[in-house]
Formats: sequence, structure tokens, C-alpha cells
Amino acid sequence: MPGDVRLDIARSDVSGMLGAAKPITWDVTIKGRITRDMVEELSRLKGEPDWMRRLRLRALEMFEKQPWPNWLPLEGTIDLESLVLYAKPRVERARSMDELPRELREYYEALRVPELEAKVLSGVIGQVDSEVVYESIKKELERLGVIAMSMDEAVRKYPDLVKQYFAKVFPPEYKFASLNIALWSGGVFVYVPPNTHVKMPLELVILISSAGVGQFEHSLIVVGENSSAEFIVACAAPVFTGLSLHDGMTEVYVHRNARVRLVDLKNWSRGVIYFGNNRAIIEEGASVDWLSGSLGGKVTIVYPMSVLRGVGSRTTITSVALANGPTWKEEGAKVFHTAPHTYSKVVSKGVSLNGGTSVYRGLVYVREGAKYAKSSVSCESLVLDEKSKAYTIPHEQVFEETAIVTHEAYTGRLSEDKLFYLRSRGLSEEEARSLVVLGYFHDVMVNLPVEYVSIFNRAIELELSRLGGVG
Repeated sequence: MPGDVRLDIARSDVSGMLGAAKPITWDVTIKGRITRDMVEELSRLKGEPDWMRRLRLRALEMFEKQPWPNWLPLEGTIDLESLVLYAKPRVERARSMDELPRELREYYEALRVPELEAKVLSGVIGQVDSEVVYESIKKELERLGVIAMSMDEAVRKYPDLVKQYFAKVFPPEYKFASLNIALWSGGVFVYVPPNTHVKMPLELVILISSAGVGQFEHSLIVVGENSSAEFIVACAAPVFTGLSLHDGMTEVYVHRNARVRLVDLKNWSRGVIYFGNNRAIIEEGASVDWLSGSLGGKVTIVYPMSVLRGVGSRTTITSVALANGPTWKEEGAKVFHTAPHTYSKVVSKGVSLNGGTSVYRGLVYVREGAKYAKSSVSCESLVLDEKSKAYTIPHEQVFEETAIVTHEAYTGRLSEDKLFYLRSRGLSEEEARSLVVLGYFHDVMVNLPVEYVSIFNRAIELELSRLGGVG
């Protein structure tokens, strides 16, 4: 959609699209107890300036002091020492798909990246495990003065600009944010100058190649006054046995009267634990739209956050989650109204089946003095069988008497009458359930470009065919 920044963290279905993991050779790995020496070695390997090294070490100090969150739906804690916390693939950075090794090119082709790059994108940056391996940016972005490159490269080339925002939108305020800032590697830096409109999106593709990997991508998006752009991120992992961790962070700063749209679509293999640390600061008259979707994975926890800092700033946060089988999907939202005449709308839709659990956990905060702020929250959950669960956990703190804050929630089961009707029209039970789920998500996903709607719908169909179907 022209006039928006779109950050699509699109998690493609790995079982049906990417298949089994292919061997990836690593040049450099870091593993073991997370110490000061480890963090300094990582910074040295990347050739970073001293200010970034110090920033990492401060985050490490916070990580060591902070307790493990008591709300994690895990037995015990994540054994970080068992993971490869930095894995640099033995791949030269490619500028075209033909330059990539065959095993990586096949992954991108399964995700339809070359097709999307040719038709609707202004560029693609691809990350595998801990490093960017592919970068192809069209000349149009350079002509507009847009900076788009890997986060690592931006730290070296534009240190003053990066330093102004990095870890300022999302500081190391809890365990997994601190961990990301201490160990970050990869991600993208995008700067859109004032009065600039980027009509074609930029895409970041992130892959986890195997089990036992800890991935700490960090992206920073800065949009100048009266500007707009589009940005897509697509992450996936092939099928593997064992656990991997993605502890990612996306920081977004939106200046006056800019428009931003960020879409976070996750579709992991069953062994991935995902924490998404996503936050936007929104100045006067600016707007941010988040769309967060979740398929696959073992545990997914993400709360897109909008800080409405300027008068008349606006945000919408929409999440969809499909919890199929032994998986926990926690898609929430946080909105902070700190200025007058701000507006927020939160919509959450979850589907649970085959023993899955979907959760909405959200916070709306209205500061005293945020006069005439308005916020609405709507949560819907669809439970497809007796083994599955859905929870809605809203929290509202309103300290301004002129504010209007509303919340509504609905949880229901799939109607047998609806299934019977669809089956009477010749559909199998699996096809009927898939059609119901696709229809349930349709009014949310319809705002995506048609190419991404097609990919997402196919991913849902493949997800519903897993674990012996959806019955």
C-alpha cells in the first residue's frame, strides 16, 4: 500500500514450503556461558566501534541482574549455554540470487522471494543464522536518499545516525531485550529522509538453518517527517529435530506526520521458540499500523508496542494466531497514550486446535493529561476442539478522565452446523475447517498485497494439514 512502511515479518510454512534442513557450514561460531569475554569477542569479530561494544556490555550487565520472566509457558528455563549464540555461515555476501549456494537459493525460491523481488519489492536483504548473506537494493532507493543496508554495516558507515536511535526506542528493560542488545547480529537499518515516499517495499528475509541456534536479529527503522515507505521482513526455518531460539528486536522511530505500517507474520518449524521485541515511538500527527500473525513454532510471545508521544498520533495493532497442536501462541499488544487526542485500535483473532493454546495479553495505558484519548480493544477466539484453549488477558490503566477506553472479547467454538453445511457441498472435513479458518482471518489479511495473501493462505492450509489434520 503506497504511503506506508510495512514491516512484514512473514514466517513461511516450513514443513510444506522449505522441507527438511539442509547442511549449512559455519565459518565462526560462539557458544557457552554468556560472559563479558564472549560479548567482547563478538564485538571484535564484527569490527565495531567502541561505543557499540560498551552498549553491549551495559546490556549484559542488565541481563545478569534481571530475573527470568515468571510468565513464560515453559518447563524450566531456556538452556542458552546449549545454543550456538553466534553462527556465521561460510557464504560470501551475494548481490544476486544466482550467486547464492544452491541450498540457500532453494529456500528463497520456496518462499517465492525471487518472484516477489521482481514484481513488488525495492530490494531484498537476506540473513541466515547470525549474518546477512544476500543484499540487492534497487537504485530507486538510493536516488530518493533512502539508506537501506544490514545493521552491522550501518554501525560502521553511519555511526552517528545509528547511535542516535539504537536501543533508545527499546532499551534493555527486561531479560530478553537485554539479551538481544548484548548479542545482536544481523537485521537491517532503514532511514527514510523527510518528505520522501517509498512506494515499493523493502524485504528482509531471515532464516534459521538448523536446531541449536540462537538468533538475535536487530532492526532499526527511522522515518523522517512527512514521509512514508514500505518494508517487509520474512523469516522461516526448515524442519529440524531440537530447539532453536529467535530473540529478535525491531525499533521504529516515526517523526511528525509520517505514516508507517509494520506487519509481523511468523511461521516457524515446531522447534522454534520466538520472542519478538517490537516497539514504535510515534510523534505528532504520525501513525503506525502493526499486523502480527503467527503460525507454527513451539512458543511464540510478541507484544507490538506503540508509544503515542505526539498530539494526534494514531496506531492500530492487529494480531492473528493459529495454535495447532502442542504450541503456545501469545499475541498481544501494548499502547501508551502520553499526548492529547491520540487514538488506538487493537484487534486480536486466535484459533486453537489439536491441543493448542492461543492467548491475547494486552495493555492500554493512558497518562494523566492525555486529554480525549480514545482506545478500543476487540479480542476474538475460535476453539476447534475440546483439547484446545484460548485466553484473553487485558489490562487497562486510565489516568485521564476525558479518555474513552473500551474492551470487548468473544470466545466460541466451531459450529457443527457450519461444518455440516460445507461438507454437504462436497468438501472434506479438513477442507471445511480450512475454509472456516481462512474466512475467520480474511478481513484482517485482506489488507496485505495479493501476493502475500496467497502465500499466507497457502501457509495456513499447510499448517492445518499437519499433526494428522485438523479433526
